Amino acid sequence: MLKMKIRRIAVFASGSGTNAQNIFSYFSGNQNVIIDSLWSNNPNAYALERAGKFGVDTFTFTKNEFVNSTFVPDKLRERGVDLVVLAGFLWLIPPRLISAVKIINIHPALLPKYGGKGMYGAKVHEAVVANREKESGITIHYVNDKYDEGTIIFQARCDVNENDTPDDVASKVHQLEYQYYPEVILKVLTEIFE
Repeated sequence: MLKMKIRRIAVFASGSGTNAQNIFSYFSGNQNVIIDSLWSNNPNAYALERAGKFGVDTFTFTKNEFVNSTFVPDKLRERGVDLVVLAGFLWLIPPRLISAVKIINIHPALLPKYGGKGMYGAKVHEAVVANREKESGITIHYVNDKYDEGTIIFQARCDVNENDTPDDVASKVHQLEYQYYPEVILKVLTEIFE
């Protein structure tokens, strides 16, 4: 079996970074996959601290740098990043970044339901409960220039019981995220570079 070439991942996060930390932890012993960096649009994101604890380089950027300059794609190219992984990153990705590198995202619902602008985090789980859905879950997808509309790579489901609160649904969805996101990242890396 041929040894897989070393691949480099950049993780983008806007908030606390629990998914980012899970990804760091999952790949910490993998010699073929390097977590190159964590990027955030929020200089106060706890995700930056989590990255520091794993020795992962961190970068922050402004809206102007992200949308109107080549700062981010240039830096990713310079660092040899193969895949960008969104882990609770809330800004729409600009076309120049989409054309520079493959990007995947995880969404806390079964797309195409409960996707689009403004549908993230607790808002998704509140809508699922309000609409008396019988199930929810996660969707991992490629990123295009619209919110949550890229090609779906993987979905996993969980039951929503009639007494579940949005927090109960969030807890079930988080477990799916932690279980499957790193595995799917590895699968994507393997498939796109075969």
